[in-house]
Amino acid sequence: MKLKPLGDKIVVKAAPNEEKTKGGLVLPDTVKEKPVEGIVVAVGPGKVLENGTRQPMEICVDDKIIYSKYSGTEVKLDDETFLVIGERDVLAVIEK
Repeated sequence: MKLKPLGDKIVVKAAPNEEKTKGGLVLPDTVKEKPVEGIVVAVGPGKVLENGTRQPMEICVDDKIIYSKYSGTEVKLDDETFLVIGERDVLAVIEK
């Protein structure tokens, strides 16, 4: 991975959008919702607290997560799109 997140940041590969509805209708890009699920591909070292210690991250690489809809920053690298978000924007981890 060429992206190394800092602090309490996480790099996520977003799950692909649905191209069709359950009824088979093809959705144009303008009505597709932003994905809110993804796989964690990189994790920062954690947030530095006021006393100088580092708070460990609760999220691990390869976790499947649900995150806030409009959070983070999209980054395009090697024809792939990633999302860099803060740990606080993660709503849940999907258990395997």
